[in-house]
Amino acid sequence: MRLRVVKIGGRAQSDASLPTRLSQAVAATGVRLVVVHGGGDEVSALQRRMGVEPVFVNGRRVTSTADLDAVRMVLSGTVNKRLVAQLLSTGVRAVGISGEDGGLLTARVTDVTFGQVGGDVITDATLLTDLLNSDWVPVISPLARDRDATTGAGLNVNGDDAATSIAAALGADELVFVADVAGVLTDGVVLPSIDAVAIDALTTRGIVQGGMRAKLDAASQALRRGVGRVRIAGLDGITDLSVGTLVVSSTPSSRERA
Repeated sequence: MRLRVVKIGGRAQSDASLPTRLSQAVAATGVRLVVVHGGGDEVSALQRRMGVEPVFVNGRRVTSTADLDAVRMVLSGTVNKRLVAQLLSTGVRAVGISGEDGGLLTARVTDVTFGQVGGDVITDATLLTDLLNSDWVPVISPLARDRDATTGAGLNVNGDDAATSIAAALGADELVFVADVAGVLTDGVVLPSIDAVAIDALTTRGIVQGGMRAKLDAASQALRRGVGRVRIAGLDGITDLSVGTLVVSSTPSSRERA
């Protein structure tokens, strides 16, 4: 049975068609689905209501110890439970969990620039495997336990990094990053595929930056860690395997696009 990990960006989550698209993906014959979600815009909105201006470096959120409470409230609370409720309403056997639950995700602070943000993410897939074997669709918020802290303190984890680690640990056939654009764009046109050389070239030209660069870095890491296929796409990419930008280790053959 094929396994797909779908990471949904915060803006894509506001589309009314999302629950139906995910339901259709779950209904596909021979497919198991794992959903990882973001919610950065809602975290930022809560921070501003609390009188704190969000800070980003190269498309990645800086999280102070105080900010972590807001991240938990939004991602593991509001966003996760809302998405689970939407999926349940379409008949999907969805269950919401945090990366902190069951030791699913552990990480460590690898760059103090980002504060309480975890890198070097490790996934213990035991809980996910149990859920998948019981025909549940796990919906995961990207937080982790700090494996360097004796108290097991929590860490914020970039959603793309969390999805990459989860997909690698599960040996996923495909990882899809669902963005608010149709793929990697040049002059308004979606690139059908992109490799490391092209990524560097587009970054140098300033075409790829911020959040998209973070997605491409995570996608390249996923390929190195054995994930079968990685795409960046819009909402259509959840059900249509042919759309979006295929991230490849080198120039793809026609077989890879099939």
